[in-house]
Amino acid sequence: MEAALGLARRGLGRVWPNPAVGCILVNDGKVVGRGWTQPGGRPHAETEALSRAGDRARGAAAYVTLEPCAHHGKTPPCAEALIRAGVGRVVVACEDPDERVSGRGVEMLKGAGIQVELGALEDEARALNAGFFRRVLNRRPLVTLKLATTLDGRIATHGGESKWITGERARTASHLLRSSHDGILVGVGTALIDNPELTCRLPGLEDSSPVRVIADSRLRLPLTGKLVKTARDILTWVITLENGPRERRLVFEDAGVRLIEVPAGEGGYPDLAAGLVKLGDAGLTRVLVEGGAHLAAALLRADLVDRLVWFHAPGIMGGDGIPAASAFGVDALKNMPRFTPLGVRALGNDIEHVLERTREA
Repeated sequence: MEAALGLARRGLGRVWPNPAVGCILVNDGKVVGRGWTQPGGRPHAETEALSRAGDRARGAAAYVTLEPCAHHGKTPPCAEALIRAGVGRVVVACEDPDERVSGRGVEMLKGAGIQVELGALEDEARALNAGFFRRVLNRRPLVTLKLATTLDGRIATHGGESKWITGERARTASHLLRSSHDGILVGVGTALIDNPELTCRLPGLEDSSPVRVIADSRLRLPLTGKLVKTARDILTWVITLENGPRERRLVFEDAGVRLIEVPAGEGGYPDLAAGLVKLGDAGLTRVLVEGGAHLAAALLRADLVDRLVWFHAPGIMGGDGIPAASAFGVDALKNMPRFTPLGVRALGNDIEHVLERTREA
């Protein structure tokens, strides 16, 4: 199952709206088939593994990181494919929360006389597909806030200089994060200041760039900027207010930008909760947030941040630097969002902390 989870990770950022699943077939002590969800969400992991195994799948044990699907969609049910192949045993890490599956895949296998074991490395499997679970259960993607700051939490000097606070290894890790997420979200302020590409520029991963999403209430994004100019080549979506200027909207749409219209929230800015639901409805399961301070504050205020990836550079800027998050109304310690550490590692001179939002059961 550990090996199957490793295969599943290959699909992160590439298979939305589907989950990233891995499958390994073992017969007579030997691996006879390996598969993982392919780009775009199909073929599914089980189909890939069965195709590689051929006749050797008969009587084999299948290790699958998520319950095999039991419904007819764009592909036939994977549970049905396992039955037809004649596997003798299926080990499943965790149930699929999708109501079209949710136990039906397991029951289908059992009904065919196949031995089923459920719960092998369940916590690891749930963590890997936390974005898919979040989308199915809450209609929105998992939100990871990425920050690169000084030790005292500053993202730029008071004049706006920010390149580069962290070193090369931390920046490489940031691009790897992009490749494992379905979408990358920034505020229009960051887009105006940096004119970013928001792509994954690591060798071999150029085709793994996420959907670029910009929160822009008044459609201030420059038509001559990199994001709009490349919108026909790389999916680019803008979360904006409903009933914006018609001519401006048409120009953006003609340039290949998809507009996601939401009602106004606090301060007249786009309602981010509604925007995330629309991203979830569009299929995104994992969204990486990269800036800036106002967007980070708005997401934290609305309790929409599920994970933090925080890169700390070994420097101190002081109070006149720009903070990682603008003020968002914490007036008592009990109101402060709390996070549970998941891991820490050194990246050259920088330190990466990974944390998960602490939520009451």
